[in-house]
Amino acid sequence: MTVKLLAVDYEKVNERGVFSPGDVLSGKVTLVTSKEIKAQCFSVKAKGRAKVTWCEREGRSGVVHSDKKRYFHLEHIILQDKNKGDGSEIISAGRNVYPFAFVMPNMDMPSSYDGKWGNVTYSVRAKLTQSIWLVHKAGTDFPFLTKSEFPFASKTEMMIIGLKMGVKQGDALGVSLEVVNDSARTVTPRFYLCEKQTFAAQSARMVHTDNFLFGTGECVPAQASRTVTMVLSVPPDLPPTFFNCCLMKLEYRLKVLTFSFVFMFIWSRSFLRSLWQRT
Repeated sequence: MTVKLLAVDYEKVNERGVFSPGDVLSGKVTLVTSKEIKAQCFSVKAKGRAKVTWCEREGRSGVVHSDKKRYFHLEHIILQDKNKGDGSEIISAGRNVYPFAFVMPNMDMPSSYDGKWGNVTYSVRAKLTQSIWLVHKAGTDFPFLTKSEFPFASKTEMMIIGLKMGVKQGDALGVSLEVVNDSARTVTPRFYLCEKQTFAAQSARMVHTDNFLFGTGECVPAQASRTVTMVLSVPPDLPPTFFNCCLMKLEYRLKVLTFSFVFMFIWSRSFLRSLWQRT
């Protein structure tokens, strides 16, 4: 328990605390020890990578599909023993603070993302190696946002709905729908935002979809036509659309479904009648 604390902290570059290509990631590594120690190597690294993993059942066995891509791997050596492994570097007892600074590569990289079977993460990690059996690690992830000048990133903070219109999280979206109800029942249109996550590993592909209820429109009577107009609020916590990752992508569609309350009422009556007959 000689090492009491090993921590990594970074400084925000803007109010949102989001980094982009070309930004400088600077911070400090703090090491607190109860006494003087020897070290083989002490380093801090900044990494950006994408990773996907999922399992599919084939017959009686399961097959794991996995792949990863490294966008950058930057390293700063704080201490390195001169004889490559004899632990000759000395770290004094008490609180030791080591600054670091990395320049984010000015290249097209996807924004931070956490999906169903994959994620894109950017992190800074410190590693203190005293011996092959004694290694201390600490680190933290930091948010990353693609710059607008890169391909597929011109609307990187937007939800691109149907590859036609772009809206930001929290925006109000006006939608107009022409409903022709030729049925004998009243129908009610419901608006859904359909999220589609696509993951790829070698030759395999997996898709995950999810629907979010946007809103419910006015009822349209039987044998009637009506224009339904709605102002929909985009959920503020949904991640933006992206296509600039070879392992995964995220896109959205707007879907409208109609429901008949009369049909649901008839079903409920028949269900209650069956229960009454049983009793």
